[in-house]
Amino acid sequence: MANTPSAKKRAKQAEKRRSHNASQRSMVRTYIKNVVKALDAKDLDLAKSAYTLAVPVIDRMADKGIIHKNKAARHKSRLNAHIKALGAAAA
Repeated sequence: MANTPSAKKRAKQAEKRRSHNASQRSMVRTYIKNVVKALDAKDLDLAKSAYTLAVPVIDRMADKGIIHKNKAARHKSRLNAHIKALGAAAA
């Protein structure tokens, strides 16, 4: 347990940051899930609009360090590839 005043403050700050970061990570996952749900439903228009909403959120969290930049790029790339495949199958 923290004994010094500075250690107590750091513990409080760390807990506050941890819960905020967890909330941000959860938000990113939700946006990604929305795209995946639209893809599973084979709804191309909904998938495209969900992807358009998800990309800036994913990028913003990568810039803030909530998720790694490569992980953000991987998610965007894979989701976009699935959307393109759905579009090709529909055409």
